[in-house]
Amino acid sequence: MHVDTDLLVACANNDRIAQKKLYEICFAFLMHNCKRYHKNEEDARSVFNNGFLKILKNLSAVEVETILFAAWAKRIMANTIIDEYRKNKNYTETISNRDNERELDYHGRSSHNQALSDFAEEDIMDLLDYLKPATKQVFVMYVIEGYNHREISELLEMSEGTSKWHLSLARKELKKLLLELEEAELRLKVI
Repeated sequence: MHVDTDLLVACANNDRIAQKKLYEICFAFLMHNCKRYHKNEEDARSVFNNGFLKILKNLSAVEVETILFAAWAKRIMANTIIDEYRKNKNYTETISNRDNERELDYHGRSSHNQALSDFAEEDIMDLLDYLKPATKQVFVMYVIEGYNHREISELLEMSEGTSKWHLSLARKELKKLLLELEEAELRLKVI
C-alpha cells in the first residue's frame, strides 16, 4: 500500500475529503486483517473503524515524510485487534457440538467437491470460526501473523505454555474438522 505524503499531511490537518480517501485505501489494505479475527462483517468493521480512528488521531504525532505508513498502520490495527481481544477476553462463546456438526454438514453439502488441498484461504478461515476465541486468536497470530509464543504471551497476557497449548489444540481441532469435512464430501460423492 502506497499513500502519498500530501494525503497524509492533509489528513493530519483534519481535511475530511483526504481522510475519506485514506479510509478507502486503508479499508482495502487492512480490513482483511480484521476479518481474520472476527466471524462477522459488523464486528470486523467495528474493529477496523476503531483502528482507523487511532491512525487518524496519531497521524499528527508522527513524521509523515519519513514513516513507512503501511507498516505503521498495520501495527496500529493489530494492536487495536489485540486490545479488543483483551477487553472481551472474559466473554466466551458457547456453541454445542450438535450445532457445530449440523453447521459442518450444511457447509459440507454446499461445497463444490474440491479436493481438500484446493481449499482457499477463506475456507480455512471459515473453519477457524469453529475454534474457541482464545484458541483462534493464538493460531492466527502464530501461523498467519508470524508472532512467536513469547510475543503472543505478552500481547494476550497469558503464559508461553498456554499459548503453545492453544496452538496445539487449534491444530488438533482443525485436523478433526478437515477429516469430518472430507467424510461429508465422500458421502456426497456416493449419493
